[in-house]
Amino acid sequence: MTKTLSFALVHMTVAFSVVYAMTGNVLAGGLVALVEPACNTIAYHVHEKMWEWIRRRQRGTSSPILA
Repeated sequence: MTKTLSFALVHMTVAFSVVYAMTGNVLAGGLVALVEPACNTIAYHVHEKMWEWIRRRQRGTSSPILA
């Protein structure tokens, strides 16, 4: 869990830094640092479900994607 939290902190810091460097706006950097990781978390979950579905199809096991 420590590694996960550490990665989340690094991710938010990078997101903030990039947006701040591009815009010079602290508020924009802060918003992106919060919203972008949340969106990435959802996208990662969907990505994992899709790969699970692909693996099951390759094995010949059918199962709903979002089961």
